[in-house]
Amino acid sequence: MREYLLTLCITAAVTYLLTGPVRKFAIVAGAMPEIRARDVHREPTPRLGGIAMFFGLCAGLLVADHLTNLNQVFETSNEPRALLSGAALIWLIGVLDDKFEIDALIKLGGQMIAAGVMVVQGLTILWLPIPGVGSVALTQWQGTLLTVALVVITINAVNFVDGLDGLAAGMVCIAATAFFLYAYRIWFSYGIEAAAPATLFSAILMGMCLGFLPHNMHPARIFMGDSGSMLIGLVLAAGAISVTGQVDPDALNLYVGSEKEAVHQTVPVYIPLLLPLTIIAVPAADLILAIVRRTWRGQSPFAADRGHLHHRLLEIGHSHSRAVLIMYFWSALIAFGALAYSVNSASMWIVLGVVFLSAIGLILLLLPRFTPRTPRWMERFVPPRYRRRGEVTEVAPGASSPEPTTNEPAPADLEDRTPVASGVSGANGATAIGARSYPLDPPRT
Repeated sequence: MREYLLTLCITAAVTYLLTGPVRKFAIVAGAMPEIRARDVHREPTPRLGGIAMFFGLCAGLLVADHLTNLNQVFETSNEPRALLSGAALIWLIGVLDDKFEIDALIKLGGQMIAAGVMVVQGLTILWLPIPGVGSVALTQWQGTLLTVALVVITINAVNFVDGLDGLAAGMVCIAATAFFLYAYRIWFSYGIEAAAPATLFSAILMGMCLGFLPHNMHPARIFMGDSGSMLIGLVLAAGAISVTGQVDPDALNLYVGSEKEAVHQTVPVYIPLLLPLTIIAVPAADLILAIVRRTWRGQSPFAADRGHLHHRLLEIGHSHSRAVLIMYFWSALIAFGALAYSVNSASMWIVLGVVFLSAIGLILLLLPRFTPRTPRWMERFVPPRYRRRGEVTEVAPGASSPEPTTNEPAPADLEDRTPVASGVSGANGATAIGARSYPLDPPRT
């Protein structure tokens, strides 16, 4: 576990430290597109954040290769090299798209080629566990098609959900955390070495997202762009393919006792083998709804619009930050709910807990304008919008009087700011952490 944590920390540190210089490079390179009608942000923001995330991935794999226990993953499996090859290709396509806005069909072809590169190097689905039947071996063509389909779906699901500051990185980080706990349990508890690559991929993916999030939280100083969203989608799919299609459930030795007992004991095995689908349940649902919505209107499935789930949350009155937190909540509920059920499927408390938390999530959806208030002794530790307002403060002699306060809550974001043109110096702040500078109103003449 310590070596996984070290790999995670190194990946996060490299990603975090490189994002600042990458932001400046993106501004100089002109990777700051104009505001589009479907965008939520109001100022041109540099992209190319995926550059820092890719180098974080490389640093994590390099460190893991030099650690005593994790080095065995590179010696016994070719999957890390397959991941790096596919990630490099999809990252290059994303960088070109962030700068030049390449066609959607070209990106789709690049995604298929990146998945094919991983398949050629051995990262593919070999069999599928089917309840009541067992492990079904796949032919080479079946495994290839299924692997390519899973990679393309996961990449586009993550890409579609990347519409708010910190949304994609946070949701993928939650998914990677749940997936890491499951893969580590398979590797450590059952001694199955085939689960070690998926555990490593999940730890590195967590580091990539955690290192980028401080720069990407609202208001974002930089966007990951397609170079980042497609990259983390591919890494997430690689871990899912590794543990789902190559770890044989028969190796868990759960088929003992009567047939009824065997079926009951294997339920926790089949449930988490579907975990790669549950951890992208929210992005996948958004992807399916977007395709149905656009084709119903006679549009191309790749045509951009403002009908995604996060856009709907903003339309019903949720603030930017709260919409992101609600999406985090549902992702964590689905991913960790499946993980908890895989550990003990016979516990009714797990089912009741998931139902209770789902009810809380629905209540949060129905109360978009509810602003919680904290006790006075905690006000210094929370954002200003959660503090009590309307109190009159004393003014020192000679000092200017403060602005009158009202009982209205402070706005959660500053969306009413006037957009500035692309290339303006100082847009979206100068550092990853700190106050954000906004353009001043032009002087009146």
